[in-house]
Amino acid sequence: MKQNNVIVDKSKKFALRIIKLYKYLITEKKEYVLSKQILRSGTSVGANIREAVRGYSAADFYFKMGLSLKETEETLYWLELLHESDYIETKHFESIYADGREIIRILTSITKNQSQ
Repeated sequence: MKQNNVIVDKSKKFALRIIKLYKYLITEKKEYVLSKQILRSGTSVGANIREAVRGYSAADFYFKMGLSLKETEETLYWLELLHESDYIETKHFESIYADGREIIRILTSITKNQSQ
């Protein structure tokens, strides 16, 4: 898997959106607990993908991609909580949530190939 690919690019853009959301939450909404959780999980998606790309073996690659999948699901959970508790508006939630769901679809496809 080469460095310049769809999942690497999408996960980095997703992380940057999460960072912007974090900044908004702490400055505008004065929310410090959930924002820290989403920052941690949302930025670790791309970090694990980058580690997977440089993995030492196929097992290492699939392990890291699996971690990324789990971190993306966790991030979507925090997004749902932030939206349902009125910290983020519906249009912003739907946009970033859709990006996360797309990453999940790609990662699911990649990790399904593990057994083939």
